[in-house]
Amino acid sequence: METIATPFMWAVFTAFVLAALVVDLLVLRQNGPHKVSSREALIWSAAWIGLALVFNAGLWWYLQDRMPGGEADRIALEFLTGYPVEKALAVDNIFVFLMLFNYFAVPPQSQQRVLVLGVLGAIVLRAIMIFIGAALIAQFHWILYIFGAFLLLTGLKMFRAAGQEPNLETSPILRWVTGHLPLVRRYHGEALWIGQGKRRKYTPLFVVLVMIAITDVIFAVDSIPAIFAITLDPFIVLTSNVFAVLGLRALYFLLADLADRFHLLAYGLAAVLVFIGAKMLLIDVVKIPVAISLGVVAVTLAGAMLASLWIKPRDKEAAGSA
Repeated sequence: METIATPFMWAVFTAFVLAALVVDLLVLRQNGPHKVSSREALIWSAAWIGLALVFNAGLWWYLQDRMPGGEADRIALEFLTGYPVEKALAVDNIFVFLMLFNYFAVPPQSQQRVLVLGVLGAIVLRAIMIFIGAALIAQFHWILYIFGAFLLLTGLKMFRAAGQEPNLETSPILRWVTGHLPLVRRYHGEALWIGQGKRRKYTPLFVVLVMIAITDVIFAVDSIPAIFAITLDPFIVLTSNVFAVLGLRALYFLLADLADRFHLLAYGLAAVLVFIGAKMLLIDVVKIPVAISLGVVAVTLAGAMLASLWIKPRDKEAAGSA
């Protein structure tokens, strides 16, 4: 696996992320379980985005005098393209989280712990999947075509499914979990289980955590191939993914009340996947510059959000004409 990263750069990135997580967890512990306000979520979302941009600026500054002319700019631009792509694809996770929290009636003050554990698990999971993917691509270039076809088909499938509510009642995973684990019906604060040994019983919060972990596995299968269409460097792939996931908790609370307002965003995400899949399929025929990819992603997502504000959902249009 070829990468621009040195052991020093990996160490700095790891320390940077660990320090950010420690600060986040300390603040969370100090505030205690509570319902996150939109203002608090906005501040934390801005902080995580700012942290990603600071890291990218630091990376550019460090590489500027250590690489040939223009290489530092290219790498920084790859991060700047990959980060919003991963951030945008994480929005789909958020809509599923919102559905899970509503379905299981998770108390607002307990949602934070589940999201924190989910974020930590997602970081470990994605790191493993990224290194496996990078190793496979290094050995078998044709895997890029499989990734491209998969993203293209996923995007088309997302177009058809946009606007449809997933039905948790038919989820085989949920049926298996609830059918094989001893469960209690009510919440016990932030506890994931009560009792010990054979008497241990799991709370609904544990079931939600399992569903969130599985959801991230499913969405990581989409998002990780997408970033490989932008860069093949494992360092840029991992750092852009991690910074996107780090802000997931804050982004959830920011968008939870706005999910209905951006009802067309799913179509924008589908278009992004189709574009990235096509780009990956044509990687040996047409080289699409990273700057153009960034522009297409930004315009597509911004257009979907703006269209959501102008075009009312069908159910609201029907209600208004009734």
